[in-house]
Amino acid sequence: MTKQFPPTAQAAVQAYIERHGAKPTVLARAPGRVNLIGEHTDYNDGFVLPAAIDRDTWVAAGPRSDGQVLATALDEGKAEDRFELSEQAPHHPEKGWRDHVRGTLAQLVPLAPLPPGMNLVIAGDVPMGAGLSSSASLALALLRAAQALSGDDTLSGKQLARLAQQAENRFVGCQCGIMDQLASAEGKPGHALLIDCRSLDTEPVSLPQGTTLLIAHSRVRRGLVDSAYNERREQCEAAARAMGVPALRDATLEMLAATPMSDSVMRRARHIITENSRVLSATQALRSGDMQGLGELMAASHASMRDDFEITTPAIDQLASLLQNVVGHAGGARMTGGGFGGCVIALLPQALVPAAKAALEAGYRSPEGLPALVYLCEAGAGAEAIRMTATGTMEG
Repeated sequence: MTKQFPPTAQAAVQAYIERHGAKPTVLARAPGRVNLIGEHTDYNDGFVLPAAIDRDTWVAAGPRSDGQVLATALDEGKAEDRFELSEQAPHHPEKGWRDHVRGTLAQLVPLAPLPPGMNLVIAGDVPMGAGLSSSASLALALLRAAQALSGDDTLSGKQLARLAQQAENRFVGCQCGIMDQLASAEGKPGHALLIDCRSLDTEPVSLPQGTTLLIAHSRVRRGLVDSAYNERREQCEAAARAMGVPALRDATLEMLAATPMSDSVMRRARHIITENSRVLSATQALRSGDMQGLGELMAASHASMRDDFEITTPAIDQLASLLQNVVGHAGGARMTGGGFGGCVIALLPQALVPAAKAALEAGYRSPEGLPALVYLCEAGAGAEAIRMTATGTMEG
């Protein structure tokens, strides 16, 4: 194993060798993501501003000849799943990570030539259930690995992101948008990614030099399928129908005020309409170096998620307040992810990191009495696959 790979990747390769008696032929990785601003706007055809982070899911892969997939998950105690590589893959009785693997690969079967089976060993350091897109990271790493095994790389990052989203929507049962998958597919080091979720156009937005992405995990674990995520999507669609627009991206506050609907549906729509505006304003603030303006927009976003979309929790509200008090006018803090637990993101100067960590240690405990988990991240690169050779590596 060469030194260029991090410990998680090395663990995946070593476990592959131990399980299969040979080196993998492909090593693929895909990052998690953190969203700076733009929550639940993606499935409303709106705008989002995420960044891929330097935490990844790694997949060590090699071919089989029997039409089977044998997947091993190191982070699940080396649990395994064996199934037929098919467009009609059945659900696993336990669902979980196995359904993500089955559903993701099933999307690729009708579109690309695949090897007659594959061995997969999966390892990662993207926190699960934290709102940092561990599932999207897994899906993109699987798709990149399968593509590299087949020798066919004709599908673009956008196309792979669509397939990963389809797996979530059609197989796993979470009606998520495209943001997580596209950020994982097309992230750029040192940049956030402005995504138009209708056209899928992406535009890198440089993050200021000396800025840190501090992610504070509340330790309140969240699960999108089991939460009210799908209910929020249904409410947004109901609001769009009431106003006669294709999606809430096309609605205005004036249209909202003139259209009868229930209070809860109105507030869901108000969050989306105002959040789309905040994303575009935050992009301009970043480009002009207006960190105070960015912080004000992030604070407004958090308040809207709390009051109109109702997806924060007391623990999350406390984390955001603690971090914003430290950051002041030098950046911002808000909940990030689908909601109902998970993480808060703070964009702040590196010099303020010690003070922020001290404030979290002194001021926050989870409902179980645990301190926040703090991750210091940088904006990282999107998904890729590397073809392994006997003497080294060769990028695919």
